[in-house]
Amino acid sequence: MSNSLVRTDITRLLSILAATGKNYDTEKIQKAFEYAKELHEGQMRADGTPYISHPVAVAEILAGLELDTDSICAALLHDTVEDCADKTNLKEIESRFGKEVAGLVDGLTKIVLMQVEDKEEAEIENLRKMLLAMSRDIRVIFIKLCDRLHNMRTLDAKPDEKRRMTALETMHVYAPLAHRLGMQRIKQELEGLSLQYLDPIGYREIQNYIEEKYGENLNFIEKIRAQVSKKLKENKIHFSLEGRIKSVYSIYKKMYTQNKSFDEIYDFYAMRIIVDTELECYTALGLIHEMFNSVPGRFKDYISTPKPNLYRSLHTTVIGRDGIPFEVQIRTWEMHQIAEYGIAAHWKYKSGATSKEEIDRKLEWIAGLLEAEDSTRDPDEFLSAFKTDMFHDEVFVFTPKGDVISLPNGANVIDFAYAVHSAIGNKMIGGKINGMIVPIDRTLQNGEIVEILTSSSAKGPSRDWLNIVKTSSARSKIRAWFKKEQKTDNVILGKNMVETEIRKICRGSVTEAQREEIVKGISERFGYNSNEDFYNAIGYGGLAVSKFINRLPDDCKRVVHLEDDEPKEPLTPDKVQLRKPHNMHSNGGVVVDGEHGCMIKFAKCCNPLPGDPIIGFVTKGFGISIHKIDCPNVISGRKIEENADRWKEAYWENAEDASYTGFYEALLQIWVDDRIGILAEITAVLAEMRVSILQINAVSKNEDGSILNLKIGCKNTDHYHSIVSRLQSLAGVRRISRGFA
Repeated sequence: MSNSLVRTDITRLLSILAATGKNYDTEKIQKAFEYAKELHEGQMRADGTPYISHPVAVAEILAGLELDTDSICAALLHDTVEDCADKTNLKEIESRFGKEVAGLVDGLTKIVLMQVEDKEEAEIENLRKMLLAMSRDIRVIFIKLCDRLHNMRTLDAKPDEKRRMTALETMHVYAPLAHRLGMQRIKQELEGLSLQYLDPIGYREIQNYIEEKYGENLNFIEKIRAQVSKKLKENKIHFSLEGRIKSVYSIYKKMYTQNKSFDEIYDFYAMRIIVDTELECYTALGLIHEMFNSVPGRFKDYISTPKPNLYRSLHTTVIGRDGIPFEVQIRTWEMHQIAEYGIAAHWKYKSGATSKEEIDRKLEWIAGLLEAEDSTRDPDEFLSAFKTDMFHDEVFVFTPKGDVISLPNGANVIDFAYAVHSAIGNKMIGGKINGMIVPIDRTLQNGEIVEILTSSSAKGPSRDWLNIVKTSSARSKIRAWFKKEQKTDNVILGKNMVETEIRKICRGSVTEAQREEIVKGISERFGYNSNEDFYNAIGYGGLAVSKFINRLPDDCKRVVHLEDDEPKEPLTPDKVQLRKPHNMHSNGGVVVDGEHGCMIKFAKCCNPLPGDPIIGFVTKGFGISIHKIDCPNVISGRKIEENADRWKEAYWENAEDASYTGFYEALLQIWVDDRIGILAEITAVLAEMRVSILQINAVSKNEDGSILNLKIGCKNTDHYHSIVSRLQSLAGVRRISRGFA
């Protein structure tokens, strides 16, 4: 390790702080250093250097961000509570350095290692801790990022497996987090260091190419710099001119994720022009376009439309006289500081409450993620929301009044409505983009003007929207509406879904008391106060059945066995028919409790498939109608008291093997691009899968595309999902939903 990274005193730290010209409390910083050095006495890092060199290095990186005295002190003390628990604690830190320093150290202590390949509760808890710490004091994550950066710079001392795990965690969590906060300099270094350990061969290959290409075109770069400098001076613009080459990781990402060759990377070379005023930015842009030919579609104005992380700059790609494309970035000095250090740069420029309010506004996405975590007990879903909101590029769209709304790339009209306000989303009946009515699942593009059509008579969001929206914020707001406004329906739906699973496992031989005891055990395990709260959560989507289904057989055996003193004979295939209760009748693969000899028919309103939770309704003269439990007609029909005895428990006799019952009707609604051949491709895929097409028609067509309605023959829900998966792989197929609108 380089000696420049090993320092056991704060001489250089104090010189960095002095160079900023800011009024630091150096006495307090010196005191924090001495205390940290005393606590870490005798502790060594993996490379054999004194441990105190690490917090000193972190404090030096943080000093480059020009954060305040308390942040520098917290950086020096950040490992003391965790690594020196026998010598100090938070109370002692607070008594020596104050409440703010103790709060920062506490926040850092709570952010523990996140295993990015483990998507279960432990990882989600760690992510939640990090978000909570950020929401309380954003300086916590600034210090954590500097801590991670120094650890990455000194990672060589770790074993191979530890290096890869740390690099993977850095690439998946910390680099995107730095990007989300606008801290590009730290983000780029974290990405480059991570790539060296994750793909050393790819890293060296690109690095060698960069060195070779830079050497070939060195004269080109110098010539462009001279031309641009001359032009700016002629127009009396005070400027600083920087040349740069795209980073190794940026090229790597474009090559491997976008399948591009070296020659297809147009912004390999870049020129950065830094001027004094915003007006001079646009003047310089005009001069650049006067000197060189611009590349169509490669101009971006992030000054008038800043990114959520505060980034502001003009970007344009032009072609020099040698035929070599290069990017030009134009910004002011303040914009440049924010581009390099993101939200952290506001500590340099902040001016009272206004700046704090602006920072808080830019960090609303953290609150959105925490809100999403509160609305679901599903770790996989929270992790997905975290990655969507954290890692995806942004799309910028406008309200009719000209306000800018930023959303993750791939967001749709519903996401936009809830981003504006919960009440707008709940009352939405449609949407317009650039003045034209569009489907509410239409994906938004940069620069579009979006208008939400609302109605005071709207009944609220549809449950289907939970599967359509892309943002965690919209999903949590939809759930919040159902949780508050539809509790009765939620309880009915949730209870039906849970009871269906219990009946399948117990083969119907379970009493009401046993069923409630089974559910009580599950609900308590997930932290619900009552079975009703548990059913409500299932109904509004706060907890998925899949999260407890694996342990349900053990729960059922435990409760039913307690009620039955005689040991049960093991269930074998040849005894299944003998064990089935005598008062059940099977027809069409469905078992119905309490009805003998009735004809079974499948309701056309929901077209249930084997694998769907179902329920039966005794019709007048037409046998028993089988519905999906979440069918709107079931939810509304079960509220009618006089029909209560006509609803009958039902389940599939063998949902895993529907071959003995043939095929069932399934309805597909497919949103497709309006292009020649798309229908032929869809039918070809279905023919290849030997899927019968019973009916097909297009119900609407506009500039945005078409909607196809298909009725097909389907074995069960697994078969349905495999069909949908194959169709969604076709170019031009946007979305597929089950049933017709």
